[in-house]
Amino acid sequence: MPANRQEGMDHQHYDWLPLPERPILRWPKDAPLAFGAVVILEHYEWEPPEGSYSLRSPSGGLIKFPTPDYVQLTHREYGHRVGIFRVLDMLDRHGVPATVAVDATTALQYPWLIEHCMQRGCELIGHGIAASQLITSKMSVDEEIETIGSSLDILEQQTGLRPRGWLSPEGVESARTPQLAASAGLSYICDWPNDEQPYKMSTVDGDLTALPLFLELDDEFALWTRRASLDSWQRMIVTAGSKMHADGQQTGRLLMLTLRPWLTGQPFRIKALGNALESLAALDPIFMATGSEIVDSFAQSLSSS
Repeated sequence: MPANRQEGMDHQHYDWLPLPERPILRWPKDAPLAFGAVVILEHYEWEPPEGSYSLRSPSGGLIKFPTPDYVQLTHREYGHRVGIFRVLDMLDRHGVPATVAVDATTALQYPWLIEHCMQRGCELIGHGIAASQLITSKMSVDEEIETIGSSLDILEQQTGLRPRGWLSPEGVESARTPQLAASAGLSYICDWPNDEQPYKMSTVDGDLTALPLFLELDDEFALWTRRASLDSWQRMIVTAGSKMHADGQQTGRLLMLTLRPWLTGQPFRIKALGNALESLAALDPIFMATGSEIVDSFAQSLSSS
């Protein structure tokens, strides 16, 4: 027999609310556009635990090598050794506060990097255990609770601050992740790229704010998966920002870039990011902020509407 369908969404995580029906969103100083960047610091394990899930072949190709694929693995490590500083420098140069998604393995194995990001004023958010240990619905509830809790606990131990935000490894969730994120005390989650504004998510364990990242401008999605040229990627960022700034004159919009230091931190790619940021900075006024600042401003706008 056919499945029972209801109006709107196929799930209960949030209500379907089309943009014209929402309260007017106002960013600080009446900026039409909020802009930020999520920088991903994630670790790829050479030997992931048995039963863990990854979107990538350990060999980086069609078959699994009998030995570690050092090219694939150390290419990702480049971001921790070199690329992160180039990306953060470029964001600083254009006044863009960085929200850094850090997995627990990175926090434990690269404490110098954590301290460096803290000294630069970055906001650190949870990002699971490792890029090679994804959250899936094949996990038990207890396993997922342990994954989220351990990730947040380790970051708090390393920084002295409990993260408010969450981005699942590879953006992959189980059907219960929003509920468990709310139960863990998180304020916002970045896994749902389905809007140009933040929006409320409701769970039996509390409310969250969804902070949508712009998937089609995500550096890996655009440059690595879709093989866009650097010039094309730069134009897409500027064109999107300009249009959203214009549309935001009626109700505020949000543009959150996702950047990976092993990819955008390469010396031949960083200029494209810098050129795009320079063009966006000229869109005056613009609210450049961290994830928490955007979420707090969104809540304030809702309360005053």
